[in-house]
Amino acid sequence: MIAIASDHAGYKLKLELIEHFKKIGAEFNDLGPYCEKPTDYPVYAKAAAKTVLDKEADFGVLICGTGIGVSIAANKIRGIRCALCHDIFSAKAARAHNDANMLALGGRMIGARLAAEITDAFLSTAFSGEERHRRRIDAL
Repeated sequence: MIAIASDHAGYKLKLELIEHFKKIGAEFNDLGPYCEKPTDYPVYAKAAAKTVLDKEADFGVLICGTGIGVSIAANKIRGIRCALCHDIFSAKAARAHNDANMLALGGRMIGARLAAEITDAFLSTAFSGEERHRRRIDAL
């Protein structure tokens, strides 16, 4: 299960990723918003993070204009490791090295196709489990 949320600036990309999830048969929970009316991204980032922490979702995907705001908001929550990614390599490394449980994307930074590829890479990459990566995560 994927928790997905955005603010108004990420709304369009959120809808495009939802269509991608439907095409690939991924289960998701759209936590809003449900229109392009200006919103405050921390509200949606916190809602998605809570869903991940409560194990109602395996991962979260957050989208705002740049991805910066939602990633900062999510990372304020203990137990969340949200990675802002604008390329496939970063998405894979975020999972393999940092065991990231949330992905942040910038709706004004990347297009729908790249966002889908980044999200697929993030969701399909497992944490390596290597001791050096565990040690660093534990130090957070």
